[in-house]
Amino acid sequence: MNNMINISSGPHVRDRWSTRFIMVIVFLSLMPATIVGVLVHGLHALLIIVLAIVSAVGTEFLFDVLCHKGKSYLDGSAAVTGLLLALSLSPDTPLFAPVIGSIFAILVVKCCFGGLGKNFINPALAGRCFLLISFSNSMTVFKVDMVSSATPVAELLAGRAVNVTSMFLGTSNAVIGSSIAALLLGGLILWAFDIIHGEICFSVLGSFTLFVALFGGQGFDPVFLAANICGGGVVMGAFFMATDYVTSPVSKLGQMIYGLIIGVLGGLFRIFGSSADSFSYAILMGNLFTPLIDMYILPKPFAYRKKAIARQNGQPKLPFSKRIPKSVLVIGLITLLAGAALGGVFKLTEERIKEQKERAAWQSYQAVVPQAVSFRAVAAPDIYGKIYGSSFGRSTINEAVIGMDADGKTVGYAISVTSSEGYDGNITISVGIAADGTVNSIAFTELHETPGKGMLAADASFKDQFNGRAVTSFKLLTTGSVEASNGIDCISGATVTSKAIVNAVNAALDFYNNAKGVQ
Repeated sequence: MNNMINISSGPHVRDRWSTRFIMVIVFLSLMPATIVGVLVHGLHALLIIVLAIVSAVGTEFLFDVLCHKGKSYLDGSAAVTGLLLALSLSPDTPLFAPVIGSIFAILVVKCCFGGLGKNFINPALAGRCFLLISFSNSMTVFKVDMVSSATPVAELLAGRAVNVTSMFLGTSNAVIGSSIAALLLGGLILWAFDIIHGEICFSVLGSFTLFVALFGGQGFDPVFLAANICGGGVVMGAFFMATDYVTSPVSKLGQMIYGLIIGVLGGLFRIFGSSADSFSYAILMGNLFTPLIDMYILPKPFAYRKKAIARQNGQPKLPFSKRIPKSVLVIGLITLLAGAALGGVFKLTEERIKEQKERAAWQSYQAVVPQAVSFRAVAAPDIYGKIYGSSFGRSTINEAVIGMDADGKTVGYAISVTSSEGYDGNITISVGIAADGTVNSIAFTELHETPGKGMLAADASFKDQFNGRAVTSFKLLTTGSVEASNGIDCISGATVTSKAIVNAVNAALDFYNNAKGVQ
């Protein structure tokens, strides 16, 4: 009886490393980034980390008890999820955020889909994106010396220089786990132990870098590329998020394709998007491609001979159209029909929308140059629609018109400027400048900033600061700044929006000074 054979379901060949052992190694590999984050950002960052881990483990513990699921909370995966979530948060995030994010990540994304091995997207990233969507005001607070400031990636997207060394060491105003040096140390340890797959992390980094080089506008500039790689969670995502066993493909070729998808999407969102936190969404979208990749790219079995198997089966290979799942065909058809419908609606309303935009622009010109009874366009085809100068961020002159009175005399200029460095997208304003160079006023034709913060720019308390002032340029004043004759007080908690507007107005002033001789 002592020699009884144990009968069990596959797999019969198992790795020597258990799930708990792997999670312990991953947790320890994140310790360098955790320690650097706490040393740089202080006690509040430590509280965020502790709350996230305790909330994640506690949520899984309660779920196991209530649903009689054993003791899965002891495998360490919940602790790793909580730590990854915490390291991806701002050090100034309110303490309720890591608790809510961890509960959502574990309860909704993991447990409700069957527990470890059943979640279809990365729980930590899902928790972070949930917080970004639900609590955008609280999640996007970054401070330096108690003054709200943009992250290095936001500064980079705005066309300003960043300190790459500070980003690499993790001392910049970014998320808690932003030390690239520490993340690389932990990631390379995991790769050396063969816990993560190099096909994923290196294809993510390679494709992202190539995309940014090709479409970033600065070519293969090493500083520009290094700044993009060091910011926005690219390294953490490549080594610790995208390599999650559950949400990544099985085959090596599939893993490379999966990494390429994430890298290209991350580059697309970084260069052409408006959010500095877009790499998280790239990984989640890559997770959604995993089942499709695994369906068509299968590992080759041992001793597999394609021709011999085909002869043995005696069945012809099905055409490609027959091998496509019905659900894919249905979803594809729905997408085509929806796209055709939307395209048709756009075509029908295109002229109407164009007329409304033109009417709104002319109304804004009238508002900022009220003395004018007619307007004449200023011809500057080499300037319109392009980034204007190198001192005004990503500001674009859309159009400029000369305002004239009833006698045909010039009474001022109205200049339409778009800044693409707004926090939540483009900001378009019309700047009215009198014939003597005095700024009459500004009017917004496009403003989609955060309610209660960036949207305060439309209030008279901010935008009327420009009225009636004859200066060559304005200076944004933040907390602690020395008062200046050309100063504009910053909106509290909306430094990014304030900078974008001041840069746009300064671009209009510079254009006026160069074009005021045009009649």
